[in-house]
Amino acid sequence: MSPATVEWVLVALAGLVVGSFLNVCIHRLPLGGSVASPPSQCPRCGAGIRWYDNVPVLSYLLLRGRCRGCRVAISPVYPLVETVVAGLFVLHWVVFGWQPLLAVRLVFACALVVLFMIDLRHHILPNRITLPGIGVGLACSLVAPPGWLSATIGAVAGGGVLFVIAESYYRIRGEEGLGMGDVKMLAMIGAFLGWQQMIVTLILSSVAGSVVGIGLLASGRGGLKYALPFGTFLALGALAASLVGDLLWWWYVSFYLLGLTAIVLLGLTAIVGALIAILVFAVLRLRGAALRRRRAQGEQRRA
Repeated sequence: MSPATVEWVLVALAGLVVGSFLNVCIHRLPLGGSVASPPSQCPRCGAGIRWYDNVPVLSYLLLRGRCRGCRVAISPVYPLVETVVAGLFVLHWVVFGWQPLLAVRLVFACALVVLFMIDLRHHILPNRITLPGIGVGLACSLVAPPGWLSATIGAVAGGGVLFVIAESYYRIRGEEGLGMGDVKMLAMIGAFLGWQQMIVTLILSSVAGSVVGIGLLASGRGGLKYALPFGTFLALGALAASLVGDLLWWWYVSFYLLGLTAIVLLGLTAIVGALIAILVFAVLRLRGAALRRRRAQGEQRRA
C-alpha cells in the first residue's frame, strides 16, 4: 500500500475507536452518568462487554447485532456512529492535513456528533459539553484559526443572537421556541469557528430546519407546535462550515455583493430612465406649446 493509503486507513481506525467512546458519551451523558466508569456493559442485562466484543463495527457484525450474554438486539446506531466518526476523521484529514488545526477541528466534530445524537433522542444539549466547549474553542483560538478576536466575537454574537430570538419568541408567544442549550451550542460553534463561520452555520441550519419542518407539515407528521431539535441542524451546519466554510462564506459574500450591485444598477437605471422620460415629456410639451403658438400667430395674421 502507498503511504497515503496507510495514513487514511490509520486515520479511519482512529475514528472508529473514538466513535466507540462517543457512543458511551451519547448513552451516559443524558443520564448524568460517568463516561469513564463503569466499563462498557449491555444496557439490558448489565453484563460487562469484553474487549473482543467491543471492537468497533467488527464485533457488532460477528455477534450479528446481539449481546453475547442475553442475546438481546443491540441498536444499529452504535456501529453507524462509529462509521460516521471514522468518515469524519478521514474527511477532516483530507481537508486540513497534518497540522494543529486538524486536532482542534476533530475535537469540535466529536462534540458535534455527541450533541447531534443527544438532541435527536432527548431534545437536550448537555452543559457538560457546550460550556467546556466554549472554553476549549476560545483557548484553541489563541494558537489556531480563526484567531482569538474572531472566536470571541463569534461566541458572544452567536449566543447573543439566539438568546434575543429565544427571548423575543417567548415574550410574543408565551412559550419556548428555542432552549438555552441552543444558545450555548451556537456560542460554542462561534468560539471554534469564528464569527463568519458562525453566520454560515446559522444560515445553513435555519434553511435545513425550515425544509424539514415544511416537509413534516406537508406530510402530516408534524403540526405547527411540533418541536424540532434545532441542535441537530446546528451540528450539521457547523460540520459543513468547519469543512468548507471559507468557500461558503466567500460565495455568500460574493452573492450578497452581486445582489447589492444588481440592486444599485437597477436603481440607477430606473433613475436615469425616469430622468430621460421627464426630459422627453418636457421636450414634447415645449414642442407642443411652440406649435400652438405658431398656429395662433398664423390665425391672427389671416384675420
